[in-house]
Amino acid sequence: MVDDANLLVAEQPPDSTYLCGTDSQGRDILSRVIYGARISLSIGIVTQVINTIIGVILGVTAGFIGKLWDDLVMGLTSLMLSIPSLVFSLAIMAYLGPGLINVFIALGLTNWAFTCRIARAQVLSARSTEYVMAAKAMGYGRMRIMWNRLCHPDRSIPLFPRSWHPAANSQLGRHAFQCQGALFHSPMALYFPGGGHFFHGPGV
Repeated sequence: MVDDANLLVAEQPPDSTYLCGTDSQGRDILSRVIYGARISLSIGIVTQVINTIIGVILGVTAGFIGKLWDDLVMGLTSLMLSIPSLVFSLAIMAYLGPGLINVFIALGLTNWAFTCRIARAQVLSARSTEYVMAAKAMGYGRMRIMWNRLCHPDRSIPLFPRSWHPAANSQLGRHAFQCQGALFHSPMALYFPGGGHFFHGPGV
C-alpha cells in the first residue's frame, strides 16, 4: 500500500508483486510514485486551463474589437513576456502565501501571453472572412459572433498544442515553490533514505 510499512519486505527488488521494488520501510515504490503524481498532474492541468481561458478571452476580444482595447491587451502581453514567468509566479506566491489553491492562481496567471497572441492572430485572419461579414450583416451581436464564429473548433485547433506546451513550466514552478516551502510538506511524500534508494536499491 501507499503508506503501510512492512519491514518483512523492506528493500525488495522488483518482482511480480512489487514492480518497482520496495523502500527501506517495505512500502511499494510504484504505488507511492503514482499517488504522488496526483499533485503534479492537478497543477499541470488546472494551471493550463486557467492560462487557456485567460489567453483565449483576451486574444479573441482584442482581435475582434481592436482599437484601444487591442493596444491595451497587446501592451499587457508584451509586459508579461518581458517578465520571467518563474519570478512573477514567485512574487505572487509571496503575496498570497503557501497553499495549493494559491499555486494554481500564481501559475495560472503567468503563461497566458502566447495563447493570447495565437488567439488574436486567428481572429484577425478570420475577422474579414465571408461568414463573419455575413453574420454582421444579419445583425448578430459581438458576443454571438465571437462565440459561434471566431471560437469555432476549426479556429481553435492551433491553440491546443501551444496552450498546453507551458505545462512543463508549471512543473518547474511547482518544484521552485516546494524548495521555497511555499507549497506543502506532505507526510505522504515519497522519501528515499540514503540518497537515491530508487536508483541504487536492490535489483537496480
